[in-house]
Amino acid sequence: MKTPWWKAKQWRWAAPLAVVCVLAGLATVSVRADPAPPRTGAVASNPNATQVVIIGDSLSTGYGTSAELAWPHLVEDGTAQRIRPLQITNAAANGSGYLSVGDGDRTFASEISESVTAATKVVLIFGSENDMGSDNTELKNAAAAAYAQAKAAAPAAAIIAVGPPSYTTTPDPELLQVRDQDQAAAAEAGITFIDPIQNQWFMGHADQLIGPDGDHPSEEGQHYLQAKMEPLLLAASGA
Repeated sequence: MKTPWWKAKQWRWAAPLAVVCVLAGLATVSVRADPAPPRTGAVASNPNATQVVIIGDSLSTGYGTSAELAWPHLVEDGTAQRIRPLQITNAAANGSGYLSVGDGDRTFASEISESVTAATKVVLIFGSENDMGSDNTELKNAAAAAYAQAKAAAPAAAIIAVGPPSYTTTPDPELLQVRDQDQAAAAEAGITFIDPIQNQWFMGHADQLIGPDGDHPSEEGQHYLQAKMEPLLLAASGA
């Protein structure tokens, strides 16, 4: 994610064993969240599980906390005891967007092509602030193409687009432009659009829900997103 606009004025914006130990020590200090590994537990083996794919950016990878604390992982765990649990593939990549190219040269389009299949029952696309500064027409066209791509890959799936959130009641105009283009493309595609800005998901309590970097959810914020996303996914899946 980019340096948050809402904080910008404040933040502006040698034996082999020894080598192994050094590398292990370096690994422990990183806060960069890698994609969660494939699930092998009860949900993954449940034939009644509903296949869900999450497309997104670092708000969905657990960046700043861990992949195990990322809200998609929490949602899967939270639905594990249901008759029809949600089996979630988290395809999100740090820095990605409809146009923005993130880790591994991934965009939302490539995340869809890598993860969405005919067996997918719900696709949720979340974000992205990373598209701020893009040409409006190009962004709308990219969003429309992503929605069409998801529909083609999973014709029976429910597609949900969740716009980028704002952490203040005075959102950056460029963030609103991203929201508006995503929403317009969703309306034309006939898919559900959820607006965290209009619904004020983070406004008024960002200090508790956003971590020290000022841009990514804290552990409390990940659980907050779980509480927002889980009902959406369950309703869309019919579970």
